[in-house]
Amino acid sequence: MWRKKNMNEVDKKLLHEIVDEDVEQTEVYNIRKNGKCIGRKSNPYIDIVSKEDGTGIDVYVKENTLFGIVHIPVIVTESGLTDVVYNDFHIGKNSNVVIIAGCGVHNDHDKNATHNGIHRFYVDEHAKVKYVEKHYGEGNGTGKKILNPVTEIYMKDGSHMTIDTVQIKGVDSTKRETYAKLEENSTLIITEKVMTHGKQKAMTDFKVKLKGKNASTHVTSRSVATEESYQEFSSEIIGKTKCYAHVECDAILKDHGRVKAIPEIYAKDVEANLVHEAAIGKIAGEQLMKLMSLGLTEKEAEEAIIQGFLK
Repeated sequence: MWRKKNMNEVDKKLLHEIVDEDVEQTEVYNIRKNGKCIGRKSNPYIDIVSKEDGTGIDVYVKENTLFGIVHIPVIVTESGLTDVVYNDFHIGKNSNVVIIAGCGVHNDHDKNATHNGIHRFYVDEHAKVKYVEKHYGEGNGTGKKILNPVTEIYMKDGSHMTIDTVQIKGVDSTKRETYAKLEENSTLIITEKVMTHGKQKAMTDFKVKLKGKNASTHVTSRSVATEESYQEFSSEIIGKTKCYAHVECDAILKDHGRVKAIPEIYAKDVEANLVHEAAIGKIAGEQLMKLMSLGLTEKEAEEAIIQGFLK
């Protein structure tokens, strides 16, 4: 059984930044620190099991499980560490589960601290999954804070999955890769929110294959690139039958920030309905003037607009 007394103040702060509630009070969790599990709890409906080769965990959600919640946060505080983990999620038929993940990195030294999390989701018929992932970095060292998440999703008939990813502060480099394959009547909704500062880099690559009839996906990316930071958004949606997809990428530039968007859609069937939109630009002057007329300074107005954009 995991207890907060086994964690120092840095650990507690990282955990608070990536998880909005007290994990100790939840029913199912797996806490990973510097490549090792420091606490785990299962229940009769959701079981967390270590892989035999020690590379990660398997999470089994039984059929017909309703309102299950699983927390699987990761914290990295060891400079020079490259933590790699493989987590597989087996979601049973007709179940409804929320999975809250994320990684917090603290680095006060001169070597890089890296977490590479590979998550695979096997979503059975008519199951529903909400997956939330938040990334956060802090520390005064010159070593970088690096996060490279990979998400694979395999959705069976009638299943539904929502993915919300957030990266707002402190991560020097990120390469996010997401691959999904959808069968009949399945739906995947992805929302990404990213903000970069300094010389940070954030790369996103989505690839979704709509294999089954009436499969659908909606991908939304909202990002803000400030100072000297760079972002790249790439998406590839392939429609192989009657299906629907909508990809939307909106970005705000500040200072010398740079954003590159590469949305790609590929229809392989006359009944595939695929749409993409992309918009990149600075904050509109009329928006600033309107808020400043209400008494806000220019800086306060910019912050309010960005917060609303990323909300």
